[in-house]
Amino acid sequence: MIHRTIILALALATAVATAVTGTPKNPFFAMDNIARGGPDVAPAMLKELGYDGFGGRVPDETMLPAITARGLKFFNAYHVLELSPSTPAPNDPLRAWLVAMRGKDTVLWLAINKVTRPDGKLFAPSALDADDYVLGQIRAIADVAKANGIRVALYPHTGFWLARVDDALRVAEKLNRPDIGVTFNLCHWLKVEGADRDPVPVLRAALPRLMFVSISGADTGDTRAMSWDRLIQPLDAGSYDLGAFLRTLRTVGYTGPVGFQGYNIKGEPRDILARSIAAWRTFNAD
Repeated sequence: MIHRTIILALALATAVATAVTGTPKNPFFAMDNIARGGPDVAPAMLKELGYDGFGGRVPDETMLPAITARGLKFFNAYHVLELSPSTPAPNDPLRAWLVAMRGKDTVLWLAINKVTRPDGKLFAPSALDADDYVLGQIRAIADVAKANGIRVALYPHTGFWLARVDDALRVAEKLNRPDIGVTFNLCHWLKVEGADRDPVPVLRAALPRLMFVSISGADTGDTRAMSWDRLIQPLDAGSYDLGAFLRTLRTVGYTGPVGFQGYNIKGEPRDILARSIAAWRTFNAD
Protein backbone atom coordinates (compact mmCIF):
# COMPACT_ATOMS: atom_id res chain seq x y z
CA MET A 1 0.00 0.00 0.00
CA ILE A 2 2.86 2.37 0.86
CA HIS A 3 4.57 1.67 -2.46
CA ARG A 4 1.29 2.27 -4.32
CA THR A 5 0.84 5.59 -2.50
CA ILE A 6 4.36 6.70 -3.38
CA ILE A 7 3.89 5.77 -7.04
CA LEU A 8 0.60 7.68 -7.23
CA ALA A 9 2.18 10.70 -5.55
CA LEU A 10 5.07 10.70 -8.01
CA ALA A 11 2.69 10.40 -10.95
CA LEU A 12 0.65 13.32 -9.64
CA ALA A 13 3.77 15.41 -9.13
CA THR A 14 4.90 14.67 -12.67
CA ALA A 15 1.50 15.63 -14.07
CA VAL A 16 1.50 18.90 -12.12
CA ALA A 17 5.04 19.72 -13.24
CA THR A 18 4.06 19.04 -16.84
CA ALA A 19 1.07 21.35 -16.58
CA VAL A 20 3.12 24.11 -14.97
CA THR A 21 6.03 23.98 -17.41
CA GLY A 22 3.84 23.45 -20.45
CA THR A 23 5.71 20.45 -21.80
CA PRO A 24 4.99 20.36 -25.56
CA LYS A 25 2.78 17.58 -26.82
CA ASN A 26 4.63 17.32 -30.15
CA PRO A 27 8.39 17.26 -30.75
CA PHE A 28 9.42 20.82 -31.63
CA PHE A 29 12.34 21.68 -33.88
CA ALA A 30 13.79 24.73 -35.60
CA MET A 31 14.56 24.96 -39.30
CA ASP A 32 18.03 26.00 -40.36
CA ASN A 33 16.77 29.30 -41.80
CA ILE A 34 16.48 30.57 -38.22
CA ALA A 35 18.75 28.15 -36.28
CA ARG A 36 21.80 29.65 -37.93
CA GLY A 37 25.49 29.56 -37.11
CA GLY A 38 26.52 26.16 -38.43
CA PRO A 39 27.56 23.06 -36.48
CA ASP A 40 29.65 25.00 -33.98
CA VAL A 41 26.79 27.30 -32.92
CA ALA A 42 23.28 26.10 -33.74
CA PRO A 43 23.26 22.72 -31.92
CA ALA A 44 24.43 24.19 -28.61
CA MET A 45 21.95 27.06 -28.93
CA LEU A 46 19.01 24.76 -29.63
CA LYS A 47 19.96 22.47 -26.75
CA GLU A 48 20.24 25.38 -24.34
CA LEU A 49 16.89 26.83 -25.36
CA GLY A 50 15.07 23.50 -25.11
CA TYR A 51 14.33 22.58 -28.72
CA ASP A 52 14.01 18.89 -29.57
CA GLY A 53 16.02 19.13 -32.76
CA PHE A 54 16.78 20.67 -36.10
CA GLY A 55 15.69 20.69 -39.73
CA GLY A 56 18.60 21.02 -42.17
CA ARG A 57 19.04 20.71 -45.90
CA VAL A 58 20.61 18.69 -48.68
CA PRO A 59 23.53 18.32 -49.42
CA ASP A 60 24.92 19.39 -46.02
CA GLU A 61 26.34 16.42 -44.08
CA THR A 62 27.92 18.39 -41.22
CA MET A 63 24.89 19.23 -39.10
CA LEU A 64 23.60 15.76 -38.37
CA PRO A 65 26.57 14.59 -36.25
CA ALA A 66 26.75 17.95 -34.49
CA ILE A 67 23.03 17.86 -33.69
CA THR A 68 23.01 14.25 -32.47
CA ALA A 69 26.12 14.87 -30.36
CA ARG A 70 23.98 17.31 -28.34
CA GLY A 71 21.32 14.67 -27.79
CA LEU A 72 18.97 16.30 -30.30
CA LYS A 73 17.12 14.89 -33.31
CA PHE A 74 18.02 15.71 -36.91
CA PHE A 75 14.43 15.55 -38.12
CA ASN A 76 14.80 16.21 -41.83
CA ALA A 77 16.72 17.86 -44.64
CA TYR A 78 15.03 20.24 -47.08
CA HIS A 79 15.67 19.83 -50.80
CA VAL A 80 14.20 21.69 -53.77
CA LEU A 81 13.90 19.52 -56.85
CA GLU A 82 13.52 20.58 -60.46
CA LEU A 83 12.39 17.75 -62.70
CA SER A 84 13.35 17.49 -66.35
CA PRO A 85 13.52 14.59 -68.80
CA SER A 86 17.15 15.51 -69.42
CA THR A 87 18.14 14.98 -65.75
CA PRO A 88 16.37 11.97 -64.24
CA ALA A 89 16.02 11.94 -60.46
CA PRO A 90 17.75 11.45 -58.17
CA ASN A 91 20.65 13.57 -59.37
CA ASP A 92 24.18 12.81 -58.18
CA PRO A 93 24.26 15.24 -55.19
CA LEU A 94 20.94 13.96 -53.85
CA ARG A 95 21.93 10.32 -54.36
CA ALA A 96 25.23 10.95 -52.55
CA TRP A 97 23.42 12.60 -49.63
CA LEU A 98 20.94 9.73 -49.33
CA VAL A 99 23.79 7.24 -49.20
CA ALA A 100 25.68 9.36 -46.65
CA MET A 101 22.58 9.43 -44.40
CA ARG A 102 22.23 5.65 -44.41
CA GLY A 103 20.89 4.44 -41.07
CA LYS A 104 20.61 7.95 -39.61
CA ASP A 105 16.82 7.85 -39.10
CA THR A 106 16.08 11.11 -40.88
CA VAL A 107 13.64 12.27 -43.57
CA LEU A 108 14.12 13.88 -46.96
CA TRP A 109 11.91 17.01 -47.00
CA LEU A 110 11.17 17.26 -50.70
CA ALA A 111 9.84 20.36 -52.49
CA ILE A 112 9.16 20.09 -56.23
CA ASN A 113 9.63 23.38 -58.03
CA LYS A 114 9.76 23.36 -61.82
CA VAL A 115 8.60 20.36 -63.82
CA THR A 116 9.61 20.48 -67.48
CA ARG A 117 7.64 18.89 -70.31
CA PRO A 118 9.38 16.88 -73.05
CA ASP A 119 8.93 19.91 -75.35
CA GLY A 120 10.88 22.11 -72.92
CA LYS A 121 7.88 24.04 -71.59
CA LEU A 122 6.94 24.03 -67.91
CA PHE A 123 3.93 22.39 -66.38
CA ALA A 124 1.77 24.88 -64.50
CA PRO A 125 1.69 24.71 -60.69
CA SER A 126 -0.57 21.89 -59.52
CA ALA A 127 -1.06 20.64 -63.10
CA LEU A 128 -2.57 17.16 -62.97
CA ASP A 129 -1.16 16.16 -66.35
CA ALA A 130 2.33 16.17 -64.80
CA ASP A 131 1.40 13.52 -62.25
CA ASP A 132 2.51 10.41 -64.12
CA TYR A 133 5.95 11.83 -64.84
CA VAL A 134 6.39 13.24 -61.32
CA LEU A 135 5.27 9.97 -59.73
CA GLY A 136 7.96 8.08 -61.59
CA GLN A 137 10.66 10.52 -60.51
CA ILE A 138 9.60 10.52 -56.85
CA ARG A 139 9.38 6.74 -56.90
CA ALA A 140 12.98 6.57 -58.13
CA ILE A 141 14.10 8.91 -55.33
CA ALA A 142 12.12 7.01 -52.71
CA ASP A 143 13.64 3.70 -53.80
CA VAL A 144 17.16 5.02 -53.15
CA ALA A 145 15.98 6.64 -49.90
CA LYS A 146 14.33 3.44 -48.68
CA ALA A 147 17.46 1.42 -49.42
CA ASN A 148 19.23 3.76 -47.00
CA GLY A 149 16.52 3.78 -44.33
CA ILE A 150 15.23 7.27 -45.18
CA ARG A 151 11.61 8.32 -45.66
CA VAL A 152 10.36 11.11 -47.94
CA ALA A 153 7.99 13.91 -46.90
CA LEU A 154 6.57 16.06 -49.70
CA TYR A 155 6.81 19.79 -48.96
CA PRO A 156 4.19 22.13 -50.53
CA HIS A 157 5.65 25.52 -51.44
CA THR A 158 4.01 28.65 -52.87
CA GLY A 159 4.62 29.06 -56.60
CA PHE A 160 6.12 25.59 -57.05
CA TRP A 161 4.54 22.79 -59.07
CA LEU A 162 3.86 21.12 -55.71
CA ALA A 163 2.18 24.24 -54.32
CA ARG A 164 -0.67 22.89 -52.23
CA VAL A 165 -1.21 20.37 -49.45
CA ASP A 166 -3.86 18.85 -51.71
CA ASP A 167 -1.16 18.33 -54.37
CA ALA A 168 1.15 16.60 -51.91
CA LEU A 169 -1.64 14.38 -50.62
CA ARG A 170 -2.80 13.47 -54.15
CA VAL A 171 0.72 12.46 -55.16
CA ALA A 172 1.38 10.55 -51.92
CA GLU A 173 -1.88 8.64 -52.23
CA LYS A 174 -1.15 7.69 -55.83
CA LEU A 175 2.28 6.42 -54.79
CA ASN A 176 0.68 4.65 -51.81
CA ARG A 177 3.89 3.87 -49.95
CA PRO A 178 4.36 3.99 -46.17
CA ASP A 179 7.75 5.65 -46.65
CA ILE A 180 6.26 8.68 -48.50
CA GLY A 181 4.26 11.25 -46.59
CA VAL A 182 3.25 14.91 -46.65
CA THR A 183 3.87 18.18 -44.85
CA PHE A 184 1.52 20.98 -43.82
CA ASN A 185 3.34 24.34 -43.95
CA LEU A 186 1.26 27.06 -42.30
CA CYS A 187 2.87 30.03 -44.05
CA HIS A 188 2.41 28.44 -47.49
CA TRP A 189 -1.14 27.43 -46.62
CA LEU A 190 -1.98 31.04 -45.75
CA LYS A 191 -0.29 32.34 -48.90
CA VAL A 192 -1.89 29.83 -51.28
CA GLU A 193 -5.25 29.03 -49.67
CA GLY A 194 -5.88 32.11 -47.53
CA ALA A 195 -6.86 32.48 -43.89
CA ASP A 196 -10.53 31.93 -44.77
CA ARG A 197 -10.13 28.29 -45.82
CA ASP A 198 -10.68 25.87 -42.96
CA PRO A 199 -7.60 23.64 -42.65
CA VAL A 200 -9.37 20.96 -40.59
CA PRO A 201 -10.74 18.85 -43.48
CA VAL A 202 -7.33 18.86 -45.18
CA LEU A 203 -5.51 18.00 -41.95
CA ARG A 204 -7.93 15.15 -41.29
CA ALA A 205 -7.52 13.82 -44.82
CA ALA A 206 -3.74 14.09 -44.63
CA LEU A 207 -3.38 12.71 -41.10
CA PRO A 208 -2.49 9.09 -42.04
CA ARG A 209 0.38 10.45 -44.16
CA LEU A 210 1.17 13.66 -42.25
CA MET A 211 4.85 13.52 -41.26
CA PHE A 212 5.52 17.18 -40.44
CA VAL A 213 3.83 20.49 -39.71
CA SER A 214 5.71 23.79 -39.89
CA ILE A 215 4.47 26.95 -38.17
CA SER A 216 5.31 30.60 -37.80
CA GLY A 217 3.68 33.66 -36.37
CA ALA A 218 1.57 35.38 -39.01
CA ASP A 219 -1.00 38.08 -39.57
CA THR A 220 -4.57 37.39 -40.56
CA GLY A 221 -6.70 39.04 -43.21
CA ASP A 222 -6.03 38.77 -46.93
CA THR A 223 -3.03 36.51 -46.46
CA ARG A 224 -2.82 35.63 -50.17
CA ALA A 225 -1.75 39.22 -50.84
CA MET A 226 0.71 39.45 -47.92
CA SER A 227 4.49 39.38 -48.18
CA TRP A 228 6.56 36.82 -46.29
CA ASP A 229 7.49 39.27 -43.55
CA ARG A 230 3.85 39.19 -42.45
CA LEU A 231 3.39 35.44 -42.88
CA ILE A 232 6.66 34.36 -41.25
CA GLN A 233 7.21 35.93 -37.82
CA PRO A 234 8.35 34.74 -34.38
CA LEU A 235 5.72 32.59 -32.71
CA ASP A 236 4.79 35.35 -30.27
CA ALA A 237 4.04 37.84 -33.06
CA GLY A 238 1.26 38.38 -35.60
CA SER A 239 -2.53 38.52 -35.35
CA TYR A 240 -3.18 34.98 -36.62
CA ASP A 241 -4.45 32.77 -33.78
CA LEU A 242 -1.58 30.30 -33.71
CA GLY A 243 -2.73 28.86 -30.40
CA ALA A 244 -6.07 27.90 -31.96
CA PHE A 245 -4.27 26.29 -34.90
CA LEU A 246 -2.15 24.17 -32.56
CA ARG A 247 -5.26 23.15 -30.62
CA THR A 248 -6.73 22.11 -33.98
CA LEU A 249 -3.70 19.91 -34.61
CA ARG A 250 -4.29 18.19 -31.28
CA THR A 251 -8.01 17.85 -32.00
CA VAL A 252 -7.44 16.06 -35.31
CA GLY A 253 -4.93 13.76 -33.59
CA TYR A 254 -1.60 14.93 -34.99
CA THR A 255 1.22 13.89 -32.64
CA GLY A 256 4.21 14.25 -34.97
CA PRO A 257 6.98 16.86 -35.13
CA VAL A 258 6.27 20.58 -35.49
CA GLY A 259 8.95 22.84 -36.97
CA PHE A 260 9.50 26.57 -36.53
CA GLN A 261 9.75 28.22 -39.95
CA GLY A 262 11.96 31.30 -39.58
CA TYR A 263 12.76 32.29 -43.14
CA ASN A 264 14.11 35.85 -43.37
CA ILE A 265 12.92 36.96 -39.94
CA LYS A 266 14.95 40.01 -39.02
CA GLY A 267 16.77 40.03 -35.70
CA GLU A 268 19.13 38.00 -33.58
CA PRO A 269 18.47 34.25 -34.05
CA ARG A 270 18.92 33.43 -30.36
CA ASP A 271 16.37 36.05 -29.34
CA ILE A 272 13.87 34.91 -31.98
CA LEU A 273 14.33 31.25 -31.04
CA ALA A 274 13.98 32.02 -27.32
CA ARG A 275 10.79 34.05 -27.85
CA SER A 276 9.34 31.38 -30.09
CA ILE A 277 9.92 28.40 -27.81
CA ALA A 278 8.48 30.40 -24.91
CA ALA A 279 5.36 31.01 -27.00
CA TRP A 280 5.29 27.32 -28.00
CA ARG A 281 5.28 26.30 -24.35
CA THR A 282 2.51 28.75 -23.58
CA PHE A 283 0.39 27.43 -26.46
CA ASN A 284 0.88 23.88 -25.18
CA ALA A 285 0.19 24.65 -21.54
CA ASP A 286 -3.58 24.21 -21.81
